[in-house]
Amino acid sequence: MHELSLLENVREILQDHAGSQNFTQVKKITLEIGELSCVEPEALRFAFDVVMKDSLAAQAKLILTKQKGLGICQRCQQSTPLKNLYDSCIFCEHPFITVIQGHEMKIKDLIVI
Repeated sequence: MHELSLLENVREILQDHAGSQNFTQVKKITLEIGELSCVEPEALRFAFDVVMKDSLAAQAKLILTKQKGLGICQRCQQSTPLKNLYDSCIFCEHPFITVIQGHEMKIKDLIVI
């Protein structure tokens, strides 16, 4: 379950920024999950309380948002939506698409005190 290590990285990012940004508690964390990222939202929800226990985000509410997959076709150069990493272009059916969005997970928003 790589979601556990992803959340550990989020916790480290929060701890690193707490000192420089002068906050002591995280009330809400919004994570944006790309449709192509292979991150399971339910696994994140399941592991969140365990990973954040005894941290500055121990009482934080977790909000997950989805980012749609998007790519550029290498043949026709059209922007094409992607539901899966290996989808073909919806315009010309070319199989090689350069992913430009939806393959990442990022901290989108924080509410801190």
